[in-house]
Amino acid sequence: MTGSLYVRSTTLLEAEIDEDIVGLDRDRGEVFGFNQVASEVWRLIKQPQKVADLCAELVARYDVEPARCEAEIGQLLDQMIDLKLVKRIPEA
Repeated sequence: MTGSLYVRSTTLLEAEIDEDIVGLDRDRGEVFGFNQVASEVWRLIKQPQKVADLCAELVARYDVEPARCEAEIGQLLDQMIDLKLVKRIPEA
């Protein structure tokens, strides 16, 4: 998982409310609400990113330990994959 890349797998109609994102998948008729951290991840994975790179950015912005960041971002990405918002590109 650490070497894999993560990228958006769908395009959402997005609106920002404060620092959070609300996204609408018109094709599936689903609405998604991202909290501040999930919104940051969503912005960052517009281009393929590794978990380590995502966490380096988030650790610089937030008061979080790198190991905790990696675990929680891994869980978030897994949830986003389950929701068909993100896809994992395995390490070559």
